[in-house]
Amino acid sequence: MNIKEISESIYYVGVNDRTTQRFEGLWPLPYGVSYNSYIIKSDKNVLVDTVEQSEAGLFIDNIEKVLQGKNLDYLVINHMEPDHSGSIVDIVNRYPNVKIIGNTATVNMIKGFYGLENKELYQVVKDGECIDLGGKSLKFVMTPMVHWPETMMTYVCEDNILFTGDAFGTFGALNGAVVDYEMNTDIYFHEMYRYYSNIVGKYGVHVQRALTKVSDLNIQMICPTHGPVWKNELAKVVELVDKLSKGEAEDGVVIVYGSMYGNTARFAEIAAQRFAENGIKNIKVYNATYAEISDILADIFRYKGLVIGGPTYSASLFPPIEALMKALEVRELKNKAIGVFGSYTWASSATKLFADYSLRIGLPLVSNVEIRQRGTEQNEDEIRMMADNIVHAIKLL
Repeated sequence: MNIKEISESIYYVGVNDRTTQRFEGLWPLPYGVSYNSYIIKSDKNVLVDTVEQSEAGLFIDNIEKVLQGKNLDYLVINHMEPDHSGSIVDIVNRYPNVKIIGNTATVNMIKGFYGLENKELYQVVKDGECIDLGGKSLKFVMTPMVHWPETMMTYVCEDNILFTGDAFGTFGALNGAVVDYEMNTDIYFHEMYRYYSNIVGKYGVHVQRALTKVSDLNIQMICPTHGPVWKNELAKVVELVDKLSKGEAEDGVVIVYGSMYGNTARFAEIAAQRFAENGIKNIKVYNATYAEISDILADIFRYKGLVIGGPTYSASLFPPIEALMKALEVRELKNKAIGVFGSYTWASSATKLFADYSLRIGLPLVSNVEIRQRGTEQNEDEIRMMADNIVHAIKLL
């Protein structure tokens, strides 16, 4: 049971999920995940977001312990993804006089997901609108496409607290503590790279717009829907999300390869050795067949250099490499030095397909090396030259 007063009359009432194995059915959760929700107690009481429906029983117990028999007046929905909206019906059934606060897109989604058609149930708010709770007041900031079209943030003006939905969130259940100063946050920052690249990575432009919109608020605490409440490390979290959304990265290289019989793998190792000889200390090498694409994406967002290699397979790319290229295509990468190498036995397709993906991604290739069968010493030299060129390009980013 995670109930904590995080500021005067503001409570965390979220829950942990250590059962779900893959978030959205895609992304592994080795440390679990939290579904965060908050209560603001004033003359009128407010619940901010709900939790995944499977946790609704514990969630309502938490709410009742905090309200102590008092009424719930408002339910603010910042984000409609079902892991945050899944208990809306449970809340409406338990508190039939509650008003749901959201924007027009939110209301339409609630009707579509949960069939709550009664227009008297809703109070629609617009960007910049405020609501007086009596002692505390809320200001609503529309932040569409971070990372759904209805997303918004809610600011408690008197306490300088911003409820941000999925923005500034991270994978990882909360292990007893709730606020950052109560815990070692290292694992949550590690998981934030995965969370951002896996979930939000496509929407960097919209994240930047959202950061600009809230920049004039005196934010002293950030309350996301996943992961810790940020207070002491608030500036560090905002800086990280700002950098990720602008495509700013650290010096380092990610090498991802697919290999059926070891020949492509050998050239990946040659590239890694050359990067080390060039003084690159952050080098991550992944076999795409066995590595989680979630981890690969996180490191691609984290580092400036990227090498991808794979064989031609049925006149296409090797399937795990194809999956990676498609994932990169939709994530709007910026500021990367990219080299590729493709191998084949009798009919080459990989290098051409890599070049096509490069055009669609919008990032030019530093090098594109073609290798026939086992490859030659000349190919080895070409791979070393590719590494040298990427190191040079990294210095210019």
